[in-house]
Amino acid sequence: MTTLELHNVVKRYQGAGEAISAVDGVSLRIGPGEFVALYGPSGSGKTTLLSMAAAIMRPDDGEVCFDGRRVSDLSESESARYRRENVGMVSQSFNLLGGATALDNASLKLLPLGLTFRQAHRKALPWLERVGLGARAKHTPGEMSMGERQRVAIAKALANTPRLLLADEPTGNLDSQRSREILGMLAEISHEHKLPALLVTHDPQATAFVDRTYTLRDGRLSNGLDVELLPTVHQ
Repeated sequence: MTTLELHNVVKRYQGAGEAISAVDGVSLRIGPGEFVALYGPSGSGKTTLLSMAAAIMRPDDGEVCFDGRRVSDLSESESARYRRENVGMVSQSFNLLGGATALDNASLKLLPLGLTFRQAHRKALPWLERVGLGARAKHTPGEMSMGERQRVAIAKALANTPRLLLADEPTGNLDSQRSREILGMLAEISHEHKLPALLVTHDPQATAFVDRTYTLRDGRLSNGLDVELLPTVHQ
């Protein structure tokens, strides 16, 4: 069964003459269909941890495994292939081409896999329909609301039928109602398709949609949402 595992992962950065541990001995397991939220203040190491799960960064110590494979040991080209074939990533910046249609945007990540545009369109369209944008497939991001743009970004992330879903502040640019819609959609997709899913967020609403919640502070992981963070996420 598809599982993401981090074992005693450490990532250090050099700063002001000393090594700073952004992630300090974190162990985490996310099984098939589990939707897990990771909270933490700015600079706590959340995005660093997500980047290691995506094989964008390598840990200095420990290991990251996906489906029993040590992705932390992959070469640069192997890491790129791992992301293309296995990972769906969603961020708050959407990463959409302004002059391209929703369908073109959702199809773009499939082209490096060797598909033609027509084949990519055929594969991406069901995901646009799944996120409620089938009727908006020919519209550009400039003709869409912020919530619709994020839905296109989710369809794009899922177009390669990934086996792992990673989301970095996907509701950061949305109002409360749109945030709930996006969180609910990510939870449904994770559960329906048995995807291990890791959500990095400041949004306290996420606790109502995820299966488990953790807090990362000073590089260390703890169970649950630290209530001291709530004033921060409401700012």
